[in-house]
Amino acid sequence: MHNKSISLLFGIALLLFSCKEETKIDHSPAAADRPLTEYVNTFIGTGGHGHTYPGATMPFGMMQLSPDTRLDGWDGCSGYHYSDSVIYGFSHTHLSGTGVSDYGDILFMPTNQPLLNNGADGKEGYSSKFSHDNEKASPGYYEVHLEDTNIDVRLTVTERAGIHEYKFPTADNQFVILDLAHRDKLLEHDLQFISETEIIGKRFSSAWATHQMLFYYIKTSHPIKNWNRKYVTTPKVEALEFKNPNNEPVTIKIGISAVDEAGAKQNLETEIGDRDFETIKKAADDSWEKQLNKIVIEDGNHDNKVTFYSALYHTMIAPNLYQDVDGRYRGMDLEIHETKDFDYYTVFSLWDTYRAAHPLYTIIEQERTNDFIHTLTAKYDEGGILPIWDLSSNYTGCMIGYHAVPIIADAYLKGIRDYDVDKAFEAMLHSATQDKLGLDSYKKYGFIPVELESESVSKTLEYAYDDWTIAQMARAMGNEEKYIVYTRRAQNYKNMYHPATGFFQGRFRNTWFAPFKPEEVNFNYTEANAWQYSLYAPQDISGHINLMGSESAYEKHLDHLFTTEIKTSGRHQIDITGLIGQYAHGNEPSHHMAYLYNFIGKPHKTQEKVHEILTTLYHNAPDGISGNEDCGQMSAWYVMSSLGFYSVTPGSNEYIIGTPLFDKATIHLENGEQFTFIKNGDGKYIDTIAFAKAQSTTNYTKSFLTHDRITKSGTLVYNMSEQPTKWATAAEDRPVSAITEELITAVPYIESGDISFSDTTIIALNSIDTDATLFYSINKGKFEPYKKPITISEPIQLSVHAMKDDKISATVTTDFYKYDKNLSVVLEHQYANEYSAGGNDALIDGMKGTADFRSGSWQGTQKVDVIAMVDLGNPIDLKQISTSFLKDQRSWIFYPKSVTFELYDKNKKLLKTLSQQLPETGKEEITAVHDVHLKTTTKNVRFIKMKAETYGTLPDWHLGYPDNGKAWVFVDEITVE
Repeated sequence: MHNKSISLLFGIALLLFSCKEETKIDHSPAAADRPLTEYVNTFIGTGGHGHTYPGATMPFGMMQLSPDTRLDGWDGCSGYHYSDSVIYGFSHTHLSGTGVSDYGDILFMPTNQPLLNNGADGKEGYSSKFSHDNEKASPGYYEVHLEDTNIDVRLTVTERAGIHEYKFPTADNQFVILDLAHRDKLLEHDLQFISETEIIGKRFSSAWATHQMLFYYIKTSHPIKNWNRKYVTTPKVEALEFKNPNNEPVTIKIGISAVDEAGAKQNLETEIGDRDFETIKKAADDSWEKQLNKIVIEDGNHDNKVTFYSALYHTMIAPNLYQDVDGRYRGMDLEIHETKDFDYYTVFSLWDTYRAAHPLYTIIEQERTNDFIHTLTAKYDEGGILPIWDLSSNYTGCMIGYHAVPIIADAYLKGIRDYDVDKAFEAMLHSATQDKLGLDSYKKYGFIPVELESESVSKTLEYAYDDWTIAQMARAMGNEEKYIVYTRRAQNYKNMYHPATGFFQGRFRNTWFAPFKPEEVNFNYTEANAWQYSLYAPQDISGHINLMGSESAYEKHLDHLFTTEIKTSGRHQIDITGLIGQYAHGNEPSHHMAYLYNFIGKPHKTQEKVHEILTTLYHNAPDGISGNEDCGQMSAWYVMSSLGFYSVTPGSNEYIIGTPLFDKATIHLENGEQFTFIKNGDGKYIDTIAFAKAQSTTNYTKSFLTHDRITKSGTLVYNMSEQPTKWATAAEDRPVSAITEELITAVPYIESGDISFSDTTIIALNSIDTDATLFYSINKGKFEPYKKPITISEPIQLSVHAMKDDKISATVTTDFYKYDKNLSVVLEHQYANEYSAGGNDALIDGMKGTADFRSGSWQGTQKVDVIAMVDLGNPIDLKQISTSFLKDQRSWIFYPKSVTFELYDKNKKLLKTLSQQLPETGKEEITAVHDVHLKTTTKNVRFIKMKAETYGTLPDWHLGYPDNGKAWVFVDEITVE
């Protein structure tokens, strides 16, 4: 009986195996089971911190016609938040997923009274309650019922124009409020009736874009009462009352332009003209259907499809067209230009989108990528530099790096070259050779010192990557000179690596910034902490592994990143969301990290982490994006990763394989080719991969794909497993990111020794290049080989560099300070660790802070008064006491209300009190230092107690006031004479 059971089980297993072997995989392209627009949930990202909007827009269109439910605040950046229950109206421009607020231009609101107040102040106004039960949206369309007035609203758009349709409950009291003062600061405006159904005007405003220029032309379906009214002063808000005795639906058509009213009118007449609402709605839906069909997926999970197509939709909203139908546009010089050679765009969130959104466009939007690069080079011509974050032809000054550079290089290296290549390369070099934003230090030293520029670690790392992409493009163009220069610069990331901690860390006066806490959010990193930048060397992952010592050390660091405690310290950074350990998927610096396991032969760990992110940090709900959508980047990560790959190093022409989410997906390319991905079997782990083309099938053992392979027709089959496998673990099957030529010698650092000391200090030097020879010079003297620690007892200037293989590093000079050893200080307040200025003695160490609070020289406190007792060591006859305070109201740093000095003798008997009121910080967005100098003639002073009274709660005009924000006090250096 026992043997018969074994035989039977063996027979069943053999039969199942044979059936599996005989199962044919359907290699046909993925097919849609319904219109793809039906899978788009435009409300994904409107809750939580996604900052998206649900209204009507066209693919990469100029107009975004959407409801506004929120007037300000971080979660109101798009104008809409799903948690709200009141609509203020419907405006025509919106930003998708940004972390800064702007747009919301030209608000319309249908109502039944001529109320010019929006109701946000609690008084009667034109706003209305609404319910999500009576709200619908799809690509290019939005509708809602306004509960307070019983009005039904429908919206749809073309690229540069839109239609509102309002159904009023009765023929009486049909008003539409036109509000030009809505949301941001109004600089100039105009509103002119040219007939009983036509209005023209303009709205110039200031917010994130400090000088946005927008013109409009309005055409109504019904006459406006009293349209020929005369204004002494053009109103900012107007109530339009309609003649509509038959109570027909009222439609309002509007065209917009950044050029002039004539352009707005032509945009409307060309794109909409006499066509009705349903015709335009269908055209918008057809346009979106065509766009979404660029990638077709099959999957048994409905929510997977909704999440995917909503993500794909969000990648196709920005950048936005910024050009009229006649080719005219407003450039970065705010002058009018004209071209019909390409479409001109704005809203380039480049710090975000260079990572995945633009690499995705090189696959499915190659023609538009050419236009993007045409646009970027035009902006270079008009404004003098490639943008970092441009908005309505304004340089916003937002974010870091020069990431227009990798976007151009990535496209060029992939063969997308229908633009002036020489002009593009010229613009790239121009961005890399500036002297602002730390680039002067970066070029001189090979890194950016903490004391000279904020966010110094992030900027150094990102400049180095950008430089690598310049080098790759230079070599492809045959420019070996620039290839050498920028390959060397691409290695500057090495100068930020601290071998004792294993992190990229700030260098403060050529020492390592301390105290160091990798979970701390501080001014050394951009919207992140040390963990989230700890693996940012995508251009030279092999070099970074070597710095860490081994692949196992690199793997251990990666493991720890995903498993360490989920908490941050230091400054509150609202962008750090979607945490898995210290991996923060809600913000971009982490986005490539899950894929790094492939580089060390552990692809199963990449598969685990990617699958976890795909299935836990994205979902079909308003809060279904774990952070700011950031103009398509968060969604582009999902789109690419769900297909099974990601662009870790744009410019390499390689995509790193993760794990597929869907049963089948087909990319339809602009050249007519199509590439299909098939997931065969269950599980998140890859067992094998096979390529099928024509009648042949070949096994594929690499854990990366090339751009050329997936932009030609073919089929890739992922054979899946429910257990980790050995697939792609061999060294020859791993992706390689390595700089092997023109290797640099790293700049040595001060390993120990006090920059400011009271008696003596011992200076030890070190370098990440263990076989380099270090040299030092004191007070501009001759350089000598460093053999042992240097003891000093007087102030000096120390210069250091290193040599290896006849290559000399940059020279870095550090001033050492000596202060009176009799001085000491006791602090009664608690300073913030990230603003320690070096620790307890920062107020007496002789080093003064600059006008940038992020330079590391200011001691910062929040919510409490600054109280410090200085012991002079011996009684002195005091003539003057001084200190300094910083203001930067945009960063919540306010002057204290007052500062008081109490002077004591050696027995702590009070001798005298000196005080001074400080000036108001004011609303002006500037940084400034206020020096306090109080004269006196007080003898036998031994102790000085300083008290600076904090400003406390921020004033009601401040952005932080609604959150009950408290002011910071930044103080530095108490000196006496």
